[in-house]
Amino acid sequence: MTAHSMDLQERSESTRLSLVRLTWPIFLELFLFMLMGTVDTFMLSSVSDDAVSGVGAANQIMSIAILVLEVIGTGASIVVAQYLGSRKKLEAAQVTGNALTLNLAVGLILSVVFIAFGGFMLRLLNVQGDIFEYAHSYMRIVGGGIFLQALINALAATIRTHGFTKETMVVSFLMNLIHVGGNYVLIFGHFGFPALGVEGAAISTVFSRFICFGMFLWLLYRIMEVRVEWRFYVRLSRDYVRKILGIGIPSAFESIVYQSCQLVFTMYATYLGAEAMATRQYANNISMYIYLFSMAIGMGTAIIVGHYVGSRRNQDAYARVFQSVKWALAATVVIDLVVIAFRTPLMSLFTDNLAIIRMGAQVILLSIVLETGRTVNIVIINSLRASGDARFPVYMGLISMVCMSLPLGYFLVFRLHLGLAGVWLAIAADEWTRAVIMFFRWKSRAWERHALVPPAEQEPAPAATPTTG
Repeated sequence: MTAHSMDLQERSESTRLSLVRLTWPIFLELFLFMLMGTVDTFMLSSVSDDAVSGVGAANQIMSIAILVLEVIGTGASIVVAQYLGSRKKLEAAQVTGNALTLNLAVGLILSVVFIAFGGFMLRLLNVQGDIFEYAHSYMRIVGGGIFLQALINALAATIRTHGFTKETMVVSFLMNLIHVGGNYVLIFGHFGFPALGVEGAAISTVFSRFICFGMFLWLLYRIMEVRVEWRFYVRLSRDYVRKILGIGIPSAFESIVYQSCQLVFTMYATYLGAEAMATRQYANNISMYIYLFSMAIGMGTAIIVGHYVGSRRNQDAYARVFQSVKWALAATVVIDLVVIAFRTPLMSLFTDNLAIIRMGAQVILLSIVLETGRTVNIVIINSLRASGDARFPVYMGLISMVCMSLPLGYFLVFRLHLGLAGVWLAIAADEWTRAVIMFFRWKSRAWERHALVPPAEQEPAPAATPTTG
């Protein structure tokens, strides 16, 4: 390769690694994903509040399964990012092939588990009556097709890691259009189709994921400089699998602990009554928009940090994270204040039950405390994983989430009788505890010892410095 062509390649990679260029498509993609969840909730609310609660309970269980799938998707994307940073694109392609095969195998196992044991898992959550029937119906269909989400996760994470976030956003947009159209047809029974309600929403979800998988697979072969050959799928490398799991297992376990705690808080809500259960679902739908921009910045920053660490540009990674935290916090505060100002009208979009609206407006008021801490965690924990330092957040999560927030939540909800407000306060306490710890972890630079591509494996780092937005 000539010096001129190498310079052009470096400039192209620098452009793709700009934080602004990476973040805005991720933001739109996440916004569309959350919007579709809200649309689902809005459409199902016309069926009944119990339908919304049932789908919410099923999704909380299935969200843990999706986190299990991220063991491989997250681990592979970080390993790929560091190999790309060290300019080893053949190895990046091999890791991608191995990751898709592993995720498919795990996804198929989870699909069988949901079909066979979905009802049992819902009963453990104390889901009963009509809510149980809705939840079980939804879980059999969407959970049975969870292997499609496994493949989508791995493909999307890899494509983003190569810097093509705009392309993943376009595919997600098309998937969501298909999903909304399917909901309209199958939930309400238009164009000669039967009105299937919750089952219709589930069928629409699985169908749109199938189309999305096909588009992502096509896109993968369009953007990769070194193509994923068939042998990369069928020949698993012990070294690559070890690196993928070494990052993926701690990363997913930390997220699984978090979601498991959310399940316990959901169980607390079931004891508070059906109105509290519906309120939690509606308020969570609104709250997701508050930390949306932080998630986009966190994901974009993680891609850049992975490339920087792979090319041994640790000082650039160190500075990038603190700048990203400032931007994310500023955005979160502004969005949160807007949501708080309009919290009652927002809740009224979902239901006309005055008790639910009043309860939801109360807990959303507390989001200014919760979401600022969550923002710091989103950015720094993603960056720690991207650097290879994936175990530390797990240890801190076990201490803060399990040992502190769950007992605190029980005390606030059932002893001080604060209701759902006690749940929000307990989660906020956990977020801020971990935020302070993660801030000092990044500041200590202990993460520099955890790079996945040892110095001996690396080629010289490029002379050009990627812009950081």
